[in-house]
Amino acid sequence: MTIASTPHTDIDLFSDDILTDPYPAYATLRDMGAAVHLNRIDAWALPRYEHIRAALHDWETFSSEAAVGLNDVVNGFLVGTVLGTDPPEHDKLRSVLSAQLAPRALQKVKAGIEAGADTLVDDLVHRGQFDAVTDLAAALPLSVVFDLIGLPEHARGDMLRWADGTFTVFGPMNERTQHGLTVIEEMFAWLGTLRAEGLKPGSMGRAIFDAAEAGVIAQDSCVPLLAAYTTAGMDTTINAIANAVQLFATHPDQWDTLRGNPDLTPSAFNEILRYDSPVQAFARKLTREVTIDDVHLPAGARVVLLYGSGNRDERHYPNPDSFDIHRNPVDHLTFGYGTHTCAGQALAKIEAHAILRALATRVRRIHIGDPKRHYNNVIRGLESLPVVHLDLNQ
Repeated sequence: MTIASTPHTDIDLFSDDILTDPYPAYATLRDMGAAVHLNRIDAWALPRYEHIRAALHDWETFSSEAAVGLNDVVNGFLVGTVLGTDPPEHDKLRSVLSAQLAPRALQKVKAGIEAGADTLVDDLVHRGQFDAVTDLAAALPLSVVFDLIGLPEHARGDMLRWADGTFTVFGPMNERTQHGLTVIEEMFAWLGTLRAEGLKPGSMGRAIFDAAEAGVIAQDSCVPLLAAYTTAGMDTTINAIANAVQLFATHPDQWDTLRGNPDLTPSAFNEILRYDSPVQAFARKLTREVTIDDVHLPAGARVVLLYGSGNRDERHYPNPDSFDIHRNPVDHLTFGYGTHTCAGQALAKIEAHAILRALATRVRRIHIGDPKRHYNNVIRGLESLPVVHLDLNQ
């Protein structure tokens, strides 16, 4: 079947205009069909919830093997990494840190993270004015990740820039991707200088080197694993927390609901992740021809799984454009699904829940200035979000 007779569009999902607000474009794609050919990048978009979830479950057909990015350069970087492999190699790489990232294992660090959130929020409440991105959302995850991975402190000033570059390179070969490639080359060069003895004993970073020493993984897998777990543990969490502040400032009724019932914190965070997903899309490559509804996709085709669109799919979520913390969408797509489900999601939940609870016990109302959007091919977030005033609980 030719492209002319199938759903297709010249929409550029990676333009500044659409990155500013992608949801109208997503709605258009969902209305066009189960799969829509993106003419500009010669890839197929899956915009509907049920098909994205099914694709994530079927890794044998929708392969991640050097295919998660929308350009060949970054897919070359991903060869042999946890993101760019399928089972059984993927499972072997993921097993290195799976025990340390399991919810039960993270219980031993939960109290420390919550104490850190309390201290951070106390300081910001005392200040009264701050940037919700740099001063709040970035501060806790950066500290937690450096401690858990065991990285040398002197790299802290570069890590957020490196993390941002790591995600933007998953897009097509546009200007953002080209700049991001120079950034991640710098990051990989630095990570390549690390040795086991330079990382904190008992840290996750040390465990990666120990696994290589024991022959569980190859030595050349150490740097890609360090990069994946370090950067993935920051940017998504940071942007989710910043999005939360903006959403609760602009939906004060929902903030009042959370303040009145802190047990809704997990439900609220799930709704934040659904409503404005920090991870908007990842790609896959088809290992065989497939038909989705009545749309035929050839073997070898590149497919873009639009998490951000699936999370707003009216076929799955009633009133998807409304922000409702009672919804508790535990099946949202932001952390993926199936084999490639986000390994660090339990840690992200601990951090975000701690920040939300700390704010809810102290702050009655959040007043913000004009947010500034940050442009990344894959991650949706803010460059800055000024908090201009806080009304405190009496």
